[in-house]
Amino acid sequence: MLPYPKIIDRIIEAFRQSQTICVAGHMRPDGDCVGSQLALTLALRNEGKKVTCWNEDHIPQKYEFLDRDGIIQKPRKGKKFDCVVAADAATFERLGSVGRRVADRKLLINIDHHESNTRFGDLNWVSAREPSTGELIFRLLKVAKWPITKRIADCLFTAVSTDTGSFQYPSTRPGTYHVAGELVRRGADLAKICDEVYQSYPLSRARLLRHVYSHFHLTHQDQIAYFWLKKADFARTGANSSDSEGLIDHIRAIAPVVVACVFEELEPELTRISLRSKSEKVNVNAIAAQFGGGGHPAAAGARIAGKPLSVQRRVIAAVKKAINAAG
Repeated sequence: MLPYPKIIDRIIEAFRQSQTICVAGHMRPDGDCVGSQLALTLALRNEGKKVTCWNEDHIPQKYEFLDRDGIIQKPRKGKKFDCVVAADAATFERLGSVGRRVADRKLLINIDHHESNTRFGDLNWVSAREPSTGELIFRLLKVAKWPITKRIADCLFTAVSTDTGSFQYPSTRPGTYHVAGELVRRGADLAKICDEVYQSYPLSRARLLRHVYSHFHLTHQDQIAYFWLKKADFARTGANSSDSEGLIDHIRAIAPVVVACVFEELEPELTRISLRSKSEKVNVNAIAAQFGGGGHPAAAGARIAGKPLSVQRRVIAAVKKAINAAG
């Protein structure tokens, strides 16, 4: 077997010594979070562990095919765990209400690939080199020599595929293709996954996308593209917040654009921003960090308090400064 970080051995040993385990994921789970949570939960259950899988939010419709039997549940009071695993969460706060429900635990394990991860666990396996947490879970299962069933392969392929933009993002490495290939060999249903994740959008998302194309803005010599998603936009289109996943890629794909940004109204004076960069010289993780957020050099986000127009001005100013500094 190829060399691997010894923290994996410590994590596997912690699992072997635990009977009750909670696998937790971040709020507004994406494909990497959902796939990683489910894959690890299924693998641990196959090893005879009593595993609970919690997320504050419902999983997006396009990932429901991975969890037909409702493994991912909302957190409940009064549960005790030998071990809690945070999967794909850069900070403990990103677990939302799950964090409050897992206080009665012996050990907290943090498995993640975000550059901005705060190392909040008792055991931390954080590898920013990996384009997805799904790859980390795959390596963990391989080292542990736990079976990768067809269903686990479906979950992990979805995790790897979605967090690499279907293997298009610059973060994708040669090893990513090897992992994807092995998952297909182990039964991952490529046709089913691609159909559910990329080719079965609800009509509400199409309406939301129409709004994006009608209302996006360009500035700074067309190097910055941005749009707003207000609560009224969701109500008018019949969409929910999960329908907004990936919309930013449509304006990011405009040829002159270097940085794309989405401003999403959470409350009248609380805005969620998402940032995407097409340039290795413009690190949006550093921009998001200025507002208390984080993520990756090419994809990051934050939640910012303040009046919407003020938030927009501050963020766009920070993006302009980063682009100018990159030359």
